[in-house]
Amino acid sequence: MQDKAMTTSNTTCVWAVAESKAGTLTQCLGVGKEFHREPVVKLISRARGLRKLFEPRLFRKKEQRPELVISCGFRAEPAVLDIKAAYGGKPLTVHLQRPRIEGYDLVFVSRHDWVDELKERPNYHSMVGVPHQITWARLAPLRDAARKRFSPDGRPIAAVFVGGSNGAYVYDDRTHQNIKRAIEQLEKEGWRIVVSVSRRSEDHTQQALSALNSENIAVWDRRSENPYLDYMAAADAFLIAKDSITMPCEALATGKPVFTLDLSPVVGPRLDKFERYHRDLHETLRLTRPFEGKLESYSYEPLDETRRIASVIRSKLNRP
Repeated sequence: MQDKAMTTSNTTCVWAVAESKAGTLTQCLGVGKEFHREPVVKLISRARGLRKLFEPRLFRKKEQRPELVISCGFRAEPAVLDIKAAYGGKPLTVHLQRPRIEGYDLVFVSRHDWVDELKERPNYHSMVGVPHQITWARLAPLRDAARKRFSPDGRPIAAVFVGGSNGAYVYDDRTHQNIKRAIEQLEKEGWRIVVSVSRRSEDHTQQALSALNSENIAVWDRRSENPYLDYMAAADAFLIAKDSITMPCEALATGKPVFTLDLSPVVGPRLDKFERYHRDLHETLRLTRPFEGKLESYSYEPLDETRRIASVIRSKLNRP
């Protein structure tokens, strides 16, 4: 299979508008790269007061008019509508989240955020989780070298991905012990384990995981180059902590088994949202499975929401 980026046209001028947060920007870039290899990135400043006066302008009308503007995050919404108005309403505007203000041509809302009233809006579409930039075509060329590096004896590799406390779950001692027990169990069953933290991970989580480093367990130290893509390429199965929306979606692009790991919950609406997401992936869509002590093989159709979203946009742009 060809990498999507290599089959992408470079004739469409695409702007990706988002806060300077990796999670929101990668969604815009993932979809935007279906139309251009290098979308123009427009980052929304979070500066306040006098500092905001010295920030450069987000855009100037003398720039090439974008045909497609893709945004994510509520702070991007007013800016995108300003862009649309400045260019006479011509750019097609797409938002990858339920917006707080109206005016977008297309809106994609994650299924766990979807409400029935949105069915009445023809420009609104549901999506599974969130789009991203990971494809198996991107990972496949890395697989052989990554497997030799992390499992020179050819044993299966489990990639364990964890995040940080987020209002729905907390990384407390109980959570750290749960992660430790899961990794140690996998090691006993003959897996090689690669472990990666995220930008949200706290120092005490990094310290707890780093203590597990051994011949069979490789934990990223956050000082060396991030091996995330190599971990993904090498993995035969994934174990992903439940505090992430993006990481399960990325792992599901590989077609490899994806298991979710429970964390200490924080009762409230944010927890309800995350649990809806995981129930949808597991119970409704049959894509993931809860971790109950083992990683077992199972089959599913790899998830490619990024390409599906792009096909809807393409039809709106009247492109082949």
